[in-house]
Amino acid sequence: MTTTIDEVIPEGLAGERLDRVVAMLGDVSRSAASRLVSDSVVSLDGVTADSGSVRVAGGQRIRIDIPDAPATGVEPDPSVVFEVAYEDQHIVVVDKPAGLVVHPGAGHSDATLVNGIVARYPEVAAVGEPHRPGVVHRLDRGTSGLLVIARTQAAHEALVRQMGNHEPERIYAALAWGTFDTDSGVVEAPIGRSNRHPTRMAVVQSGRPAVTHYRVEQKFTDPKPTTLLTCRLETGRTHQIRVHLSAIGHPVVGDRDYGGGRPGIQLARPFLHARRLSLEHPVTGESVHVESDLPEDLSSLLAQLA
Repeated sequence: MTTTIDEVIPEGLAGERLDRVVAMLGDVSRSAASRLVSDSVVSLDGVTADSGSVRVAGGQRIRIDIPDAPATGVEPDPSVVFEVAYEDQHIVVVDKPAGLVVHPGAGHSDATLVNGIVARYPEVAAVGEPHRPGVVHRLDRGTSGLLVIARTQAAHEALVRQMGNHEPERIYAALAWGTFDTDSGVVEAPIGRSNRHPTRMAVVQSGRPAVTHYRVEQKFTDPKPTTLLTCRLETGRTHQIRVHLSAIGHPVVGDRDYGGGRPGIQLARPFLHARRLSLEHPVTGESVHVESDLPEDLSSLLAQLA
């Protein structure tokens, strides 16, 4: 299987080397981008590129076919560290630390969460897709918190259906810049790839429908005005909370990709934590509710605010 990127190169990237553009659009390293070009899976205006040093032009159409991880499966890696918040013979709910990529892909071939999962739960290797066994939803690399993994094929199929119908309740804690005018609200705006920054997402008319509910939990004024929010996903688009909060002028603290890396508060990653997950058990039908406390980096930052 492959992941295909088919984009029109924006004017902002005109004159850049092809391998740098491939790295940006494909979210891969420069060395990985060079390999993609040499493997003849990159084309410009329908012509296969043979050199990463060529300069691109704005308006050119670039196509990149990025191979997924080998179908032979994911190698187990017992050195990957993660906590288990809930488990039974059908599912595992992981409390993912920030900085850990969920599954292998271009630029991240090993040392991911699922490498650790198949080391601890070998049966997961045969569940779902070979390159991301057991996975039914994801968290961004910089986001911490709860993620459900299927241990059986039956559980995987049921959870995929639930996620597709937006049935599980996914609750996040987020610290946003600024003061909100109301104590609760809904952001309903489509999300797609940004035209100005192709490696990021944005609110765009042609994007996929996305709905985020938020509620104010606590307001701070020192050292800068910030607001602790509870956010509930009605849909699950890439970077959804980060994009929606940025779009309404309240980016997530620490989120340098979406305007949250402001002076006054230092945080090495976005203040975003998946703190509650509620779903119908895919086999028994019982309700499963799991909660996760804020990790130390986020809780210690909150303690410094007033």
